Amino acid sequence: MSEYTVAIIGTGPDPANPTVKGFAMGYRHAEAYRNDDDCRLVGCADIVPENAAAFAETFDIPEDGVFEEYVEMVETVEPDIVSITVPPAIHEDIVVGCAKRGVEAIHCEKPMATEWADAQRMVQECYRRDVQLTFNRQRRFGRPFTEAKRLLDDGEIGELQRVEIGWGDFYDTGAHTVDLAGMFNGDRSAEWVIAGLDYRDEDVRFGVHQENQMWAQWRYTNGVYGLVSTEPESEFVGAALLLRGSDGVIRIDAADGPMLELERDGTRTEIDVDGETMHATGKEEGRYGSKFHDRAVAEIIDSLETGREPTISGRIGLNTAEVLFAGYESVRSRGRVDLPLEIDDNPLSSLVESGALTPKPPVDEDGA
Repeated sequence: MSEYTVAIIGTGPDPANPTVKGFAMGYRHAEAYRNDDDCRLVGCADIVPENAAAFAETFDIPEDGVFEEYVEMVETVEPDIVSITVPPAIHEDIVVGCAKRGVEAIHCEKPMATEWADAQRMVQECYRRDVQLTFNRQRRFGRPFTEAKRLLDDGEIGELQRVEIGWGDFYDTGAHTVDLAGMFNGDRSAEWVIAGLDYRDEDVRFGVHQENQMWAQWRYTNGVYGLVSTEPESEFVGAALLLRGSDGVIRIDAADGPMLELERDGTRTEIDVDGETMHATGKEEGRYGSKFHDRAVAEIIDSLETGREPTISGRIGLNTAEVLFAGYESVRSRGRVDLPLEIDDNPLSSLVESGALTPKPPVDEDGA
């Protein structure tokens, strides 16, 4: 195998104190590259110089590989692989900028973009330039999910009929959960989406409006249904993820009880997942990231070596992004949205900007 040089764009602040303004995902990406014998970190860029300097010290990046501007870094260091770990509003600009400057592969954080048009343009521009584009949907590599997929593929619950999601939110966590629903169903696209949401209290994460509560349903091209009921009403589903088949149910959960469970003929059986959870924090390992991130990097490298499409490719990621943006469009249009999606913007953001939705700003520390 070849050795690939790697650079990180958006190192982030102190990784020990993640917030919705910055999660320091650059550290998680960099650790995974450092753990791969076929990768060598050679550069980093951050608009906050002290953040870049602290990152470079952590990962032994030489001084001449540390930059404020990503363009200068890419043109100077000429990395084979670039990880982009900045807020989603600027993903499109940096992904396209890197693709135009000849990098071989781009690995970007999720959610893909803040607007549907941006998500499509990133994938299109990388395809035109033969640049491998992936997004960090690393939960695909966690054992609770890979074992669930194995049970499904082995016919343990018969034909898949519906994937139900009762975990997290729609836009941010949904970039993982809706993606997993697609993975379980062979990464097919959806035919339509219908949804409703509540947004009474302002919630801005990584610069993007995030609804307070969401309900959505969609149907894939093979007739399988997807459904999500987000917090605070996720208990409607009864688990983080439920795979309902013609002959049984697979349950994935993080609450008290089995992490992965097969139910068939009235009998429940716990499935061994080697102690792994749904989450990819890796804190219990004393690390910045987790095994999930390591496996995502391994997928990037193997795909580069073999020429196959990565399971976390940008093209596949568009299936998830389309469901998310179509869910918001269903709210705006007050009806079912048939796909392909024919909008460019983020309907939730547009609803807020137009005054159609008026979430109450959060209370500051002084109670004002």
